[in-house]
Amino acid sequence: MPLYFGQLFTGAKSFEANPLIGSARLNEMGLHKTRVTWAYKLAEARRAKLAKLVSEEDRRAYARDGFVVKRDFLPKPEFDELLAQIKQHRGASEERVWGETLNRKIIVDKDITAKLPALRELLHRPDWRNLIAYVGGCSSPPLVYIQTLLRQGGILDPQTRLHIDTFHSTTKAWLFLTDVRENEGAFTYVPGSHKLTPQKLEWAQRVSLQARDSDDRETREGSFRIEASELGRLGLPQPIQLAVPANTLVVADTSGFHARGPSIAGTMRVEIWALGRRQPFLSWGGVEPWTSETLGSLVSASSKLRDALRLKSPWKSRVGVSAFDFGEPGGSEPAPTARRN
Repeated sequence: MPLYFGQLFTGAKSFEANPLIGSARLNEMGLHKTRVTWAYKLAEARRAKLAKLVSEEDRRAYARDGFVVKRDFLPKPEFDELLAQIKQHRGASEERVWGETLNRKIIVDKDITAKLPALRELLHRPDWRNLIAYVGGCSSPPLVYIQTLLRQGGILDPQTRLHIDTFHSTTKAWLFLTDVRENEGAFTYVPGSHKLTPQKLEWAQRVSLQARDSDDRETREGSFRIEASELGRLGLPQPIQLAVPANTLVVADTSGFHARGPSIAGTMRVEIWALGRRQPFLSWGGVEPWTSETLGSLVSASSKLRDALRLKSPWKSRVGVSAFDFGEPGGSEPAPTARRN
């Protein structure tokens, strides 16, 4: 119980794993609402301290929408070189299946950036680091992957349901290496849903009372789902799909409602994907003494240890894989119907 109590002051979010977080009685008394409110206020305070890192235009876009879109993010020669290096690279990756969407991740660690200097230069660009820091309200470096999404069939992908990642402000960033059309898993977001309005707070309170016993596993884990038909009652618009060309950077606060858009079979999306998540109840957004590559190396080491100990995981390791391979888990034959940039 002391451990469960201590987790209340961290980013722990599972209603299933922690009996205090999942307690309907405590949440009826306002536990979840209090955690959400204080996390939001502290994130706003941290973000204000980081405001000087980004332009006024980007600050306005974030305040209005909850995400920022930067087309032609890299100069064309730099983007072309980055794309060429990633296409040529073959190495270790991890894969899992969501419905019939194959998700492949290549961790960006010190070994990868030594082989892909264009990727190393991207990670150290101030405009890359600063926008991710501002949107997330935290200047800690994010964890970065080369990510591939392969749509292989018609079974529903659970990530296509509108959801929040957790109860507090977090950031995800996508530098798309391929064009993304609306029927190819385009990032989908409800503009303005990152704001903690009274309606959204009341919705979070209602869901928290039943989250522990929900039929939906992700909701039990604290990633609440919402139907588009419910958005109007929260004073929110319908979601939009960000169909964008390659070399577009999208940085979003994933405490807002978002999803992966639906896609047809035989499509592939490839991107540099960054995840920034910090302890929500800290008032400072300071700089930790590590880099994205250092974090990546730690994650890579933990994955190797997991495999050595044969621990159960939905992620399966592979070797000799390119981000642009299109195939079933365990294989890399290109699908004949796949459209690739």
